[in-house]
Amino acid sequence: MKPSRKKTQLARLDQRYVWHPFTQMQDWLRTNPIVITSGEGAVLRDDCGNEYLDGNSSIWTNLHGHNHSKINAAISKQLKKIAHSSALGFANEPASLLAEKLVELANPKSIVLENKRHSRLGKVFYSDDGSTALEVALKLCHEFTRRTGKSKKPRFLSLDGAYHGDTVGAVSLGHIDLFHKAYSGLLFKTDKVMSPYCYRCPFNRARPERADAREYRKCNWECVGKVEQAFDRAKKRKQPFAAFVYEPLMQGAAGMIPQPQGWLKKVCGLARAHGAQLIADEVMTGFGRCSSSGDRNQKPVIRNQRSIGIPQTQNPRPKTPSARRHPPSPIFASHTEDVQPDYLCLAKGLTGGYLPMAATLTTQAVFDSFLGEYDEFKTFFHGHSYTGNQLGASAGLANLTLLESLTSIKGRQRIETALINALPALWDQPNVGDIRRVGLVVGIELVKNWQTRQPFDLREQAGVRVCQAMAKRGVLTRPIGNVIVLMPPYCTAVEQVKQMIGALYDSIAEVLGGGE
Repeated sequence: MKPSRKKTQLARLDQRYVWHPFTQMQDWLRTNPIVITSGEGAVLRDDCGNEYLDGNSSIWTNLHGHNHSKINAAISKQLKKIAHSSALGFANEPASLLAEKLVELANPKSIVLENKRHSRLGKVFYSDDGSTALEVALKLCHEFTRRTGKSKKPRFLSLDGAYHGDTVGAVSLGHIDLFHKAYSGLLFKTDKVMSPYCYRCPFNRARPERADAREYRKCNWECVGKVEQAFDRAKKRKQPFAAFVYEPLMQGAAGMIPQPQGWLKKVCGLARAHGAQLIADEVMTGFGRCSSSGDRNQKPVIRNQRSIGIPQTQNPRPKTPSARRHPPSPIFASHTEDVQPDYLCLAKGLTGGYLPMAATLTTQAVFDSFLGEYDEFKTFFHGHSYTGNQLGASAGLANLTLLESLTSIKGRQRIETALINALPALWDQPNVGDIRRVGLVVGIELVKNWQTRQPFDLREQAGVRVCQAMAKRGVLTRPIGNVIVLMPPYCTAVEQVKQMIGALYDSIAEVLGGGE
């Protein structure tokens, strides 16, 4: 049943007083806002009693579903002790236990063996969100580079379309003019290199097909060559990069841009060869989001609409072998390609989507560069009032226990298989240009003409209008421009996955009408 809504008193209060992030408030004030009041599993409820599927895990944060009994119990138990005490001069139990667990997960034996030259990640610095996790890594790397005599003025390299947060340092690492241009006067300069955006890569000679562009691309890894050229130019100028900053496997806010298999290992190898450190932004990709349970290019069981309840077309696609079950894959996306960063930045899913908390993991060598006598003032002068707070750390510990449970592992495998089998139905929509999936993260790029890849102008709000139509069908998500994001919580049932994709299918047909 489609949600039925009227403007409530809560909606009026919101529009009168609240300023929303990344939202044109003039448009917002014309709408009838959905006011979320409760949730259970993958389902959200509004103040009119309507139910919706959480199609993007509440902006990529929620791992195990809403109102989870185990995380609730962990927070309740901690509340009976203490909610928060300062990390400036004091330690606490859950933060210490969580740090130990994060270090364990960040150093799987296979990765340590693969990266013998590079120290294990052994120190955890807590902060509040993804932006501050990157800010911490940036400052640590800046000072480590200076203190070890590698450069007096450290420089950083990141990807075109990069988004690493909204604090000034994190914004400086980003390269999305739409978000960052207004603040250019506040920022320091960083260098960028092309992103491996196969669907719109100028070096991809392949004509569009009804498949993920990574599968049919024709190129000579020019995107890797561009990274090598950037490092070579920096070397010739005698201004080597202190670090290469990246999101592994998939760039989120850039438009869910996936990296072809092998790209990450190649470019990180180049960075290492040129003496640069690696800063991994796993704010979105970490905690199993982008780690596939099988082959990253695993094919569907059957490529037609029947699996999501859409009427059968006259030309059903052929069956292919059933997707195999695989052992659980790495928790962190970098490890999928045997890359071990020097700084691992975590947030979003760290507490299972319950509380704002972040962590930056780094090496003993970086830690040691800040050691000294009190009067040397080599201290890391950076901190947050709620650093390592007990409630967040308790939620994080419960979250990680759930993440490693057989129930969660099997649930992630089921969701991935459901996505593999249901997503191909969307190719029947002529306004679907590219469907890109890495693990349990999906981006569907909408275009005017799939045969030419002609994009919609952002002013047309194609993505926004499709998501609004999905909400009317009981599925909530938020677009990135004209890319629709699907990122289900790990508790999502197979039928719920089908419902999400079915709602997207019908919404594209309704809003875009199947053509220009």
